[in-house]
This record gives sequence, C-alpha cells and structure tokens, in this order.
Amino acid sequence: MLNYVDQPENADAGPDKNKIIKLFDLPKDIVEKMENNGFDIACINNYSGKIEYISDSVQKVLGFSKQEAIGQTVFRYIMRDDLINIKNYFDMNNHNEQKFYIHIRNHIGRFIVFEIILQVIEFQGEKKVLSLSRDISDKKQAEEMLIRSEKMSIAGQLAAGIAHEIRNPLTSLKGFVQLLQGGITNKDEYYKIMMDEIDKINAITSELLFISKPMTDEKCNENVQIMLQDVIILLRTQANLYDIDLVLEVQGDYMVHCDKSQLKQVFINLIKNAIEEMANGGMIHVQVYRNGQECVISIADQGPGIPKHLIHKLKEPFFTTKKNGTGLGLMISNQIIDNHNGRLEIKSENGKGSTFSICLPFSED
Repeated sequence: MLNYVDQPENADAGPDKNKIIKLFDLPKDIVEKMENNGFDIACINNYSGKIEYISDSVQKVLGFSKQEAIGQTVFRYIMRDDLINIKNYFDMNNHNEQKFYIHIRNHIGRFIVFEIILQVIEFQGEKKVLSLSRDISDKKQAEEMLIRSEKMSIAGQLAAGIAHEIRNPLTSLKGFVQLLQGGITNKDEYYKIMMDEIDKINAITSELLFISKPMTDEKCNENVQIMLQDVIILLRTQANLYDIDLVLEVQGDYMVHCDKSQLKQVFINLIKNAIEEMANGGMIHVQVYRNGQECVISIADQGPGIPKHLIHKLKEPFFTTKKNGTGLGLMISNQIIDNHNGRLEIKSENGKGSTFSICLPFSED
C-alpha cells in the first residue's frame, strides 16, 4: 500500500503559483463530482499533501482564508490519530472513493468532526487527491447521545441478572466468615476460595461500570479476545437464565485499533439480542478468525432466524422484531462498526438461526 502521508509535512512548503489550481482548470467529470456531492469543503492536494485547490467555503467552515490554506500541507490541520488511520488505510493506487471520519482543526485550534471522501485523480500528468469533506459535528453529537442512552438501557436490563450473580458469591462469603468465626481449621483453603469469590464480584461490577461510563472516542490497539471475555462475564448470567451456553472460540491473538468502550457495546448488543431470540435454549457460538486483512468476530445463534425480506431493514432506526425492542441497538452497532472502518454482515435462515459477523481491519504494527 502506498501512503502519500509518508511524505514530510514541510514538503514544498509555501505556495507555488504554478501549482495553484483554479476551478475552471479542472476536468468536467471532477467538477460534476464536486457539484453532485453535498460537501462543506472541497480540496485537491498533491502526493506530498500540499494544497493546490480549496473551495471558498473553507473561510466559512474553518475560518481560514483560501489564500492561507493554499500551499500548506493538509497534515497540519488533521488530528494526529486520524493521520495515522489514513496512513494505514488510504491507498494511492486505489482510484475508488475511500471514506474516513476525521477531526480537522479550525482557525481557533478547535477540532471539528468531518466525514471525508478521498479519491485519487489524474490531473496535469500527476496523481492528486480530491477530498470532499462534510461537517458532521451535530450528527456525531446525536449519535453519541443515542449510544449513551442505549448503554444505560443495557446496563439497566442486565442489572437484575448481575444482582443475582453477585448474591451467590456474597452468600458463600458470609458462610465462610461464619465458619472462620467458629474457629475451624484449614483456614488457608477457605481464604483462597473467598478471594476467588471477591475477584468474581469485582470483575462483574467493574465491567458494568465500564459500559455505563461516558463516551471517550479514544482509539488504541486492543486485544479482541480480552474484550469478548469481559463481555461474556456480564452476559453469562442472562444466558444461564435462558439455558444458553456461550462458547468463545478464538483462532489467534488478534489486535484491532478501536474504542474499547464502543466495541464492547457492539458485542453486548449482538450477543444480548441472540440470547433474547433463543427462547428454547441452545448455544451461541462466538468465533474470532482472520479473513485476509480483516479480523472477523462471528456471533451465531440457534434461534428462529430472520425472514430474508427483513434482513436489509435490521440496520434501520426504530425497526425491531422484538415486542419491547427500541429498534436502536443494531443501528447504533452498525454506526460504531462503520466508524471503525469495518462492516456488519448478517446471514440468517428460518428455523436455523442467524449469524452476525463484525469485520474489522487489523491493527498496524
């Protein structure tokens, strides 16, 4: 993969009047593309990232004049974590549209969230990068409110099962304390059992607090197996109530670049949905495996399945097949996966169950 962001940030610093592109210089197909796609800022830069064309709207959106931006590198305006993401996944040999979510700095140093479409174009005998950026700050805030709301809803729904899960080790601890008060021997053996029970309570409560805490949108490299094990700790009690076995099978030590809080919510949403669909018990098989350059997390249930004509509607807001469902869980999960440059695939067969597969790019070393 060829990454134009590997070039130094000060490459060709300063405007070169011979390289400044005017709108009327651009080929008709590029102008039409810009006109037919709703955007807030249009930009064309060279292989080194130097801006050669930018739309007049940059003044209104970011506060920079067009003259200030021309000749500068795009990298000086983009958040560092987003630059790393683009470096890892943007391919200069791919002439198709490539979509990213990035933070761009405005004239007062505040970062604004943009959905950006990048496309490699041939112009004046050179490869250029056309970018069409749309400010999605309001949309992002609305999404975060929905995600936060769904997180709290899930925490509330899990609370009853978790209370039961905590009550059992507390009962055991109370019994061991009473035995110790009676002066029994073999205290070391009882101490070990008591510590194990305390560790179980701590793991459950810590995980519940983790999914309830506010959004951070902080991405780093995370171990998929560890995240899934944490989620299964939370959901195992609910699975037991439905007479369901949760089976985790991991084929490798896989890492993905993600926001751990958000991705755990996706796992909880999908596994919890699977549990609620299996009224007659059975097994939920969670598999993690490699498929080319992607890490696949597959969640297969043994429920009644989903009619084919409804599968495409599952990701739509407020659509649900459950009597008391909100219709937001799958939509939110799909948005989170999309924001991680991944995709959600759904396969189902009436009477044989459904499989939800999360496909995410591997972390770059």
